[in-house]
Amino acid sequence: MKLQHKDKAYLLLEDGSIFEGSAIGKRGTKGGEICFNTGMTGYQEIYTDPSYYGQIIVNTNSHIGNYGIIDVEQESDTPKISGLVVNDYSYVYSRKLATESLQDYLERNDVVGIADIDTRMLVRHIRSKGAMNAIISSELNGEALKAELDKVPSMAGLELSSLVSTKENYFEGDEQSPIKVAVLDLGIKTSILKNLASRGVYCKVFPAKTSYQEMKVWNADGYFISNGPGDPAAMSYAVETVKEILADNQPLFGICLGHQILALACGVSTYKMHHGHRGLNHPIKNLTTGLCEITSQNHGFSISEEDVKSSEVVEATHVHLNDHTVAGIKVKGKKAFSVQYHPEASPGPHDSRYLFDQFVELIKSKK
Repeated sequence: MKLQHKDKAYLLLEDGSIFEGSAIGKRGTKGGEICFNTGMTGYQEIYTDPSYYGQIIVNTNSHIGNYGIIDVEQESDTPKISGLVVNDYSYVYSRKLATESLQDYLERNDVVGIADIDTRMLVRHIRSKGAMNAIISSELNGEALKAELDKVPSMAGLELSSLVSTKENYFEGDEQSPIKVAVLDLGIKTSILKNLASRGVYCKVFPAKTSYQEMKVWNADGYFISNGPGDPAAMSYAVETVKEILADNQPLFGICLGHQILALACGVSTYKMHHGHRGLNHPIKNLTTGLCEITSQNHGFSISEEDVKSSEVVEATHVHLNDHTVAGIKVKGKKAFSVQYHPEASPGPHDSRYLFDQFVELIKSKK
């Protein structure tokens, strides 16, 4: 493809820090909460993960775009990020299987970005100051840019799942399969559904605000609560649904936001983290087996460690070895559990895929 002329772009952070770089992707202005992902690969999976809706992503890997875009690496139908910050941006790609360049992909999907930024320095700044709102623009600067940044809503208290969830029910897997799972789509990744289907699970995916009574009509054997964006404390509708699933003693598995929703349904509070966990190399200890897993994570909220310790309803099953946050829980006396990380791990290691098998075994034990 024809190389693009480097237009100027600006990145303004909520604390007043401003960076000048080169415009990439769609020319324009876009704001959101800025956060970073430490993954060395998998930029397409990151950009299409609905959990990143409303966020500007800083890729810590210095080279982005060099292997292009390929359809099978989509985690949803389109990129969900608000904006993109990279260091060394490649307009050309070398992977033979790729179907288009990252630049064409970003332009086609209206994603605004900035390159030629010292991302190492920027990430150190975010780690120190914490996640905050930011804005990228190739159109505005100075006071006009600050005025636009002031309009960006805080992630705390923001309900976003209903914006990225499916609008209509749909199915994944073999309809002749003996195991049926109802999936509450709060912003689900495609690879989660593929992992369930590969284990002989027939999934029916429901919109975020579907009630338990509506899902129950399908006579599912188990229920899955997905990952997704936003503040879990702003999602009383999903918390109520999970409470009803638990009251009906149905097998339940939650991932990421689904983990937080299960915690809230059991009386455990959530909180906004300083800068969150986002990357492919987070160490988790399974407290039941004593084994450790290298996991893929993407979350800016967590569940209260103190509430879990004092709870008579849930107990911790996994812990993050870097900061000792609770990374997994199970509900006492129920066939219900959840993890804060992503066992589908795409891309990444397969250390945690046993959790899907564990869910299937729970369902089989009920049947």
